[in-house]
Amino acid sequence: MRRTTVTALLCAAALLGAGALAATAAFASHNEAVFFEAPGNLLGVSPAQRTKALEQLQSLGVHALRIVLYWRNVAPKPNHRHRPNFNQENPARYRWGSYDQLIAAVSELHWQILLTVSGPVPDWATPHGEDRFTSPSTGDFHQFMVAVGRHYGRVVKLYSIWNEPNQPGFLRPQYSGKQLVSPQVYRGLFLAGYSGLKASGNFAGMKVLMGETSPIGVVSQHVPAPLAFLRGVLCLDANYKPVGHCAKLPADGYAQHPYDNAKGPFGDPPKDDVTINTIGRLVTALDRAASAGAIRHGLPVYVTEFGVQTKPNPYVGVTLAQQAEFGAIAEHIAWSNPRIASFSQYLLRDDHPVNGHVVGSQSGLENYRGRQKPGYNGFRLPLTVTRTHSGVALWGLVRPETLPGAKGPTGPTGATGPTGRTGASGVTGATGTTGTTGATGTTAPIPSPSTVLVQYSTNGGRSWHDLQRVHIGAGGVWTASGRYATFRFWRVEWTSPSGQTFVGAAIRAYSSSGKLDF
Repeated sequence: MRRTTVTALLCAAALLGAGALAATAAFASHNEAVFFEAPGNLLGVSPAQRTKALEQLQSLGVHALRIVLYWRNVAPKPNHRHRPNFNQENPARYRWGSYDQLIAAVSELHWQILLTVSGPVPDWATPHGEDRFTSPSTGDFHQFMVAVGRHYGRVVKLYSIWNEPNQPGFLRPQYSGKQLVSPQVYRGLFLAGYSGLKASGNFAGMKVLMGETSPIGVVSQHVPAPLAFLRGVLCLDANYKPVGHCAKLPADGYAQHPYDNAKGPFGDPPKDDVTINTIGRLVTALDRAASAGAIRHGLPVYVTEFGVQTKPNPYVGVTLAQQAEFGAIAEHIAWSNPRIASFSQYLLRDDHPVNGHVVGSQSGLENYRGRQKPGYNGFRLPLTVTRTHSGVALWGLVRPETLPGAKGPTGPTGATGPTGRTGASGVTGATGTTGTTGATGTTAPIPSPSTVLVQYSTNGGRSWHDLQRVHIGAGGVWTASGRYATFRFWRVEWTSPSGQTFVGAAIRAYSSSGKLDF
């Protein structure tokens, strides 16, 4: 969801009311990957700029990257209406450019890569060469995907076919009159891309995702809702009954972009829309489709693009403080659903304004000038504070602790901080389930990396008090509970194994229905 015209649809649809926060940590998928996407910082930049951005991402605990490979950007003679004479399956005939440089750099870091292959397409790959989006040739796309698989298939094993195919900005036509037609266009592209990767010689170990759909439908703007689009791709009617004789689609997962509007992750959008708060609808839809024989059972959901827009985005922008809060709540929702295989963050830095006007996305962790938002530190140490009937429940993640093989030395638990009106004895367990904290011990000069220090403020964040040190569980997750007091901020402090101390964003308490404690 990259353009202002698309984010405007979120406002136009009047999505979210006062829904519930759906999460049960006991069933969470603790192996969830978190993909980061930062094309403006990583593609088409100097080696020094790319290195700096990768170092930033490493500091934030990133170890998985989503890259969108636009067919048109690498194809020969993309502006020609007539197909040039070349071997389309030969990788040497394409201009991979900065994609090669980035994938090589990320591969050296041993990060996971999701490569989404998408339009816009070369003019010659459309029926009459009239534009970059209309009815792309499945034959040409098959051959292109053979070349992609031959070129990148030894190092990239996770692929997704097309970006937001339910958006006319990426695929046309969406409708013919009142008839929805884009799902069948997409089905052809998916099958062509899948067969191309399979024919590349590097298919062993590959997974191929379908979907990558945007979150809401606005028929007046020719944007179908994601679940309506899904049913069309799988040849199912509104009741998930087969229509025609389509074969089972060989997808390994469904990718979704579950953006919210300015009300955040608390709403109840129309039934065929899928935002982060209603991501369970997609799981249910996939299960119904599997029961109809359209896909395999238990298909995982990949959140492959997500971010919280900040002001001055005129449509869905929230305050800087809310970006950190809503982003953490969204991640908690994803973490708590066992069918969700990945979460994501779209943009390190906001898109630059054009002629003084806000364009693109403001979901970055930095503004367009490179100044860090609270969400920057909030991304490294996400924290949610949720009102309960008896107090507050805290959930947090130390993202650098999620790195493969990352674990700090085990040391004694630091001294328990003073208990005020917000005071609580934290609880956590090694697997993310609730257990008791370790015994109180002597504070070491450098706190154990296996713990976080929970702090609170009673004066709007001007000063902070230590509340308690809590053990970090498996996958970098920790939980705690506490007594409730109004007008409090919470944050966490974590010291890495190298002795560097990081502080998360200041977070306020929300009820499960989205009511703010302020």
